[in-house]
Amino acid sequence: MSEEIEIEFKSMLSQIEYEKLLRYYNITDDQFVIQTNLYFDTADFQLKQQGMGLRIRRFADTAEATLKVPQPVGLLEVTDKLTLTEVDQALQKNQFTSEATEILARLQSLNISFSHLLLIGKLITKRAEFTIPEGKLALDESWYSDQHDFEFELEVLDPEYAEADFEKLLKKFDLPFRKTQNKIVRAVTAQREQDKEMEGLQ
Repeated sequence: MSEEIEIEFKSMLSQIEYEKLLRYYNITDDQFVIQTNLYFDTADFQLKQQGMGLRIRRFADTAEATLKVPQPVGLLEVTDKLTLTEVDQALQKNQFTSEATEILARLQSLNISFSHLLLIGKLITKRAEFTIPEGKLALDESWYSDQHDFEFELEVLDPEYAEADFEKLLKKFDLPFRKTQNKIVRAVTAQREQDKEMEGLQ
């Protein structure tokens, strides 16, 4: 189990803007990592109501579960390591894993039961992540439901770093600042819309 405070800023990109940044930072194919994100909540969205997010992230050889809890500045990330087998079982059952013991203990203290945590969204990201003077920069290309998008994400350690500072970084590349929903919100919203469309076809 690990804990850390996450302070991040993000803005959506067009494909042209994304490709321009890849060229600027000389990103090569071997720098990309594919990650599958599985998002969980109760049927009545108890975590969302408290501003929290729950995710399992699977890489090629490793996996982890992370609970994000709002803080005065940023988010507290509580992370438990998982095996790929545990992730596969969670995906097959559409239910959160019982192996993320620290996360489940935190949720239990909020009267949220493991058995009520259901898979509510899935998103696959191709990410290039590296360090720049301002912090850790991630250039993301993501797929979820029938959506496909690009994103500029900066994670910083300095609690004094503000949105205005982030906008200055974007202006360096002639990029506008676009208010951006978290990946979990985008994935779940797209899944809901797709489900409604399927119901309409039946």
